[in-house]
Amino acid sequence: MPTHLAVLDDEPDITELLATYLAGHGFRVTQVHSGPALMELMARDAPALVLLDLGLPGEDGFAIARRLREHWRCGLVIVTGRGDAVDKVAGLEVGADDYVTKPFELRELAARIKAVLRRIVAPQVQEPAPSGSAAPRTLLSFAGWQLDSAARCLLDPQRREVPLTAGEFDLLSALATHPGRVLSRDFLLELTRGREAGPFDRTIDVQIGRLRRKLEADPANPQLIKSVRGAGYMLASPVERR
Repeated sequence: MPTHLAVLDDEPDITELLATYLAGHGFRVTQVHSGPALMELMARDAPALVLLDLGLPGEDGFAIARRLREHWRCGLVIVTGRGDAVDKVAGLEVGADDYVTKPFELRELAARIKAVLRRIVAPQVQEPAPSGSAAPRTLLSFAGWQLDSAARCLLDPQRREVPLTAGEFDLLSALATHPGRVLSRDFLLELTRGREAGPFDRTIDVQIGRLRRKLEADPANPQLIKSVRGAGYMLASPVERR
């Protein structure tokens, strides 16, 4: 089945252009032009990924992004004319997996969409395990938390699921796979975003902040995810692998 994408923009010419181009790459694309229309689509036929414009007349694009993150597990790529660094950081703060400014190159946008989908869809679609054998699975446990690689989910010490974006999950997995080791920002960027990362990309810093708010008792004084000045970040907890 083709992967379902939704494009939300108030300009029909843009949604039509994107729908036509992305359909040529094998996607099924639904065009919507308002926040309520997107929410109706999410309830009826939720897409795997949403392309969201922030500059919607009379609507707050950031509020739409927050609502998506609160209620659905889907990819989110903000595609907007707002190129200010403050807007980009705010977009990443509300949970966007990527942020693309207009005007954009269609081929680059398609590549970014596929990269996000690889992180959120491919790990969930696994080959059937041979008869009598268990499906491959890795559980990483630290400080009462549990990271499940097969389900791509994080459970808190009370075994309640804590929602993570694809980028947050990949980043936490990298830290938990190398406990006690300082991982440079460049290494984490390459690991989680590969060639998409730009030289001034602040994604890692934003995602670290979001992870701390979800894992730490006091995010301002983190005890699990430590910053090492001038070097990078590390998970300061032993990890048990099962």
